[in-house]
Amino acid sequence: MNTKWFYLWAFLAILMAGCLHPHQHPAFSPPVPPPSSVALSQVELTNRFDQSLLEPSTDLFTLGPGDKIEIELIGEPTSKITTVVAPDGRIYFNLLPGLDVWGLTLGQAKAQIERELSKYIKDQPQVSLVLRDVESKHVWILGDVQAPGIYPLAAPTTLLEALSLAGGTLNLSSFRQNEAFGASDELADLRRSFVLRQGKMLPVDFQRLIQMGDLSQNIYLQPDDFIYLPAATAREIYVLGAVTEPRAVPFKEGMTVASAVASAYGTVTGAYLQHVAVVRGSLSHPQIAIVDYKYVIRGKASDIALQPRDIVYVPFSPYRYLTRYAQLIVDTFVSSAAINGGTALSGIQVLPPISPPPVH
Repeated sequence: MNTKWFYLWAFLAILMAGCLHPHQHPAFSPPVPPPSSVALSQVELTNRFDQSLLEPSTDLFTLGPGDKIEIELIGEPTSKITTVVAPDGRIYFNLLPGLDVWGLTLGQAKAQIERELSKYIKDQPQVSLVLRDVESKHVWILGDVQAPGIYPLAAPTTLLEALSLAGGTLNLSSFRQNEAFGASDELADLRRSFVLRQGKMLPVDFQRLIQMGDLSQNIYLQPDDFIYLPAATAREIYVLGAVTEPRAVPFKEGMTVASAVASAYGTVTGAYLQHVAVVRGSLSHPQIAIVDYKYVIRGKASDIALQPRDIVYVPFSPYRYLTRYAQLIVDTFVSSAAINGGTALSGIQVLPPISPPPVH
């Protein structure tokens, strides 16, 4: 080939290459923005602290299935028996064919037994009634306490009293002792501890109660309350909402919202990707950030770097009020934690209550 034509073709090739726009180049792909830190907004939850939570219930204890009572016909020592309230709420004593005491106080049950016995006994009978064991009313105390379990609730009981029944939270000395014996017990995360009542988290600040001795947080418990103190050293991300498998996923350095959602096998049909939330910090005073996940997965926005124990929530619909959205996420989290905690009951000890004084 003529040298002049060779240089001419080479010059034209270089000129054409320089005129191509970068996005037209077949090997070019736009750079993905690196993960960024999240800008969090502090929110005040809508379930504000009700002072009535600090008042003991005025309702007296009522009997229910499983409760064990001791009955004695006064003047007849051989009549003393211990009986259990049957699943249908009935008890059997002396000549009585079956007496329904479900929902009655001890005083009401005593009066009804005496009234029914008077149909068979000439002189007005007097009975002694003592509650020996409670099985119809409990509170659940799970997580990082010395003795997690299901505890009977026979009398007005505060949160601190219940925690003391469970041996209190795991302290540093007990933690080190357990580690020396190969146990995996961990310190409690007071920021994420909660009391769940009828599906709603009560606004109790465990840090103020336990670390600062703030008795304004020492609420009275009710039957079926669920108390949970998670491990402080747990390194997990909680992915909830409109994902294929809502779950806790192990935290890894560099984990982002996208990788967390991927660990839950992605989003489901109908998920509203523009308002994915990241919740961080205390459950009683959470911080929240909103991520446009649709832009993140398209490379149009920076992904968000996560921290251990963050909650990532994918909604089905857009939020309107940030506070209500945070409340929804917190309620979903505590309900999920309660369900998962309640399925692992092997080895949990059920302790007998202290019997109240007899009713004469």
